[in-house]
Amino acid sequence: MTPVQTRTKRVRHPHDDAPDTAADFRRIVSLPEGPEKEELRQQVVTAWMPMAERLAQRFRNRGEALEDLQQVASLGLVKAVTRYDPDRGSAFESFAVPTIVGEIKRHFRDHMWGLHVPRRVQELRNRVRISRRELSMSTAGRSPSVAEIAEHARMSEEDVLVGMEALESYSTLSLDAELPGADDGYSLADTLGRSEPGFDHIVYRESVKPRLERLPDRERRILYLRFFCDMTQTKIADRLGISQMHVSRLISRTCDRLQQEVDADLERESDSDHDHDHDHDREPERERERELVAV
Repeated sequence: MTPVQTRTKRVRHPHDDAPDTAADFRRIVSLPEGPEKEELRQQVVTAWMPMAERLAQRFRNRGEALEDLQQVASLGLVKAVTRYDPDRGSAFESFAVPTIVGEIKRHFRDHMWGLHVPRRVQELRNRVRISRRELSMSTAGRSPSVAEIAEHARMSEEDVLVGMEALESYSTLSLDAELPGADDGYSLADTLGRSEPGFDHIVYRESVKPRLERLPDRERRILYLRFFCDMTQTKIADRLGISQMHVSRLISRTCDRLQQEVDADLERESDSDHDHDHDHDREPERERERELVAV
């Protein structure tokens, strides 16, 4: 028995889900790319699938469905079968296990975080989480301090604080969730600001005010009686000695004119802002033109 064969046999996996596919891998290496080689790869993947499913089960109950984890593990297995080189002398399982586990961990890192967190911060989070769990067994029921975690994990206290903050960033919290310590249903949504419609009324009123002052006395009085004194058109008509239909036409015509004037002013302001931005963008070009003229 050669040294390579002895080493291979010594590190073989003791579980039933580690089939003997050494001959298949040697044949895969010898075959050219084509249907026959791909079919043999598929057979090897099928043979090792129970191991991939076992590895996926290690990560269950972490917020991801077991079926999805098994699919990720299967993808890692396919990559391992494709990349494995039997001539390196190591058993397939010693290459496949870290490949599959790495694929599953990468899935958690890239797809399971509710917020985007840099990889370094994710690693700090994992170190803090493991240290807290280990220290909790010897801290008499209390949570370990930042200094204790830093000493145990050989991290700076600043990195510990970053990792602790990231512990709360893995999954998002619903805006309807009740705040800690609240016993009256007070939620995150209750802490958010809301738009104040009164502000819009102030803007509209100030925009219309100078135009109301420029209206003829009769039109201004009619609008005042209708919208500020809440009088009906019939009562206004009786007070002014005109028909109710005439009051209606005056109100409609005056409001339309005010609306048109306000819209025209807004459009002019928008065009003015656009021209200002355009002039600002052209300033470097104009500067070059002035330089050329000076030359």
